[in-house]
Amino acid sequence: MNDKTERNHKTIEQAKQEGKYIRKVRSFVKREGRLTKGQAKALELYWQTMGLNHVDGMIDPKTVFTKEQPLVLEIGFGMGKSLVEMAKNAPEKNFIGIEVHRPGVGACIALAQEQGVDNLKVYEHDAIEILADCIPDQSLTTVQLFFPDPWHKKKHHKRRIVRADFVENIRQKLIIGGVFHMATDWQNYAECMLDDMNSAAGFENLSPTGDYVPRPDDRPLTKFENRGQRLGHGVWDLQFKRID
Repeated sequence: MNDKTERNHKTIEQAKQEGKYIRKVRSFVKREGRLTKGQAKALELYWQTMGLNHVDGMIDPKTVFTKEQPLVLEIGFGMGKSLVEMAKNAPEKNFIGIEVHRPGVGACIALAQEQGVDNLKVYEHDAIEILADCIPDQSLTTVQLFFPDPWHKKKHHKRRIVRADFVENIRQKLIIGGVFHMATDWQNYAECMLDDMNSAAGFENLSPTGDYVPRPDDRPLTKFENRGQRLGHGVWDLQFKRID
């Protein structure tokens, strides 16, 4: 056993002993781009007020936020622009964002501070482990998953985040009546998401046609999505409500 394997083994064993969830097949690749000075400064100055830590375990939303309000969780917020916009436009809600890439977390915090957004907290960690270890059951009114990595090669489909066990985890975290909102610009992934959600217990499709919904006004149109539309690329939104 080499040093790296031994360290990984110890990490997994330690996590198990502490009752924390850890998975072996990842739905993302950790690309650590260089932090800009602004991103680094935002992390240094504002992590104490905006950051949440996986090691702290299960949160109590009533103490995490200054106001007790409906709670929205976004998985994989990228650079955070649309998430900050949503939080700013909906002060009557609280938001938690999860992102594994540190530059994106720094950019999100910097923008939130610049915009005066105070109803947003962020994790820099794997979303699957955050859901398992940090988010209480029946605490979320909405879960957002916008443009996850499609892993478009068939041999990589096992890495797609939307799978039966993930959907069940989302169901447990949503309140009854809470909504799981997904969006993708890959038709094959949209079809797979639809199949997985239709097969999942405890959900109802909010699409009147039984498949996809128009982009809701509260989901900002990203620069990436705008470009895709100009090039004729499709985008598919799915919304499923927890009914059980």
